[in-house]
Amino acid sequence: MPVSSSKTTPPRAWQRMLSGRRLDLLDPSPLDIEISDIAHGLARVARWNGQTEGDHAYSVAQHSLLVEDIFCRITRDVTPECAMAALLHDAPEYVIGDMISPFKATLGDDYKSVEKRLQRAIHLRFTLPPDLPAKLKKAIKRADQIAAFFEATQLAGFGVAEASRFFGRPRGMSPEELRLEPHPPKLAQAAFLERFKKIEESRREFPSK
Repeated sequence: MPVSSSKTTPPRAWQRMLSGRRLDLLDPSPLDIEISDIAHGLARVARWNGQTEGDHAYSVAQHSLLVEDIFCRITRDVTPECAMAALLHDAPEYVIGDMISPFKATLGDDYKSVEKRLQRAIHLRFTLPPDLPAKLKKAIKRADQIAAFFEATQLAGFGVAEASRFFGRPRGMSPEELRLEPHPPKLAQAAFLERFKKIEESRREFPSK
């Protein structure tokens, strides 16, 4: 008869990535974060719990590109670092997925603490401040809300009045200006990586002082 042990094996807290990295979700190291894993994951995570029109899910990778595009349109003197912060604003979701706001509110601080640790590690990996300045964070959030309004009304079945109540109604911008057609995962992944590389090239060409 096997001898029982009082010792218990702690639950696995890491995820193996396709790059071969093991990312500890509770104590993430910047050294275990690769942009290829982020792009792959975000291109396969659906916004709005997949409740969007089109032949493909509208992915977080596409949403990230949209937010960065809007951020650059509405913000003065955008530096490459700021653009990178906007592009990576939802990067933790390559690990924890995209949860709609009502569910995030139900989970509370536990979800937020995991998300924040991942975001800080991602920022450190790509030489961004662990915690963004309040002004930059607010500008990215505004771009995020504008993106959410157009996604809600063009893809997720919201009426304009309902979307305006939750996200605010943008002025001076129309959906025709934006890229809202859902793309296959591989196409969204490639577009995200291409934009990341262009911003990185700009950072090398125009380094921060």
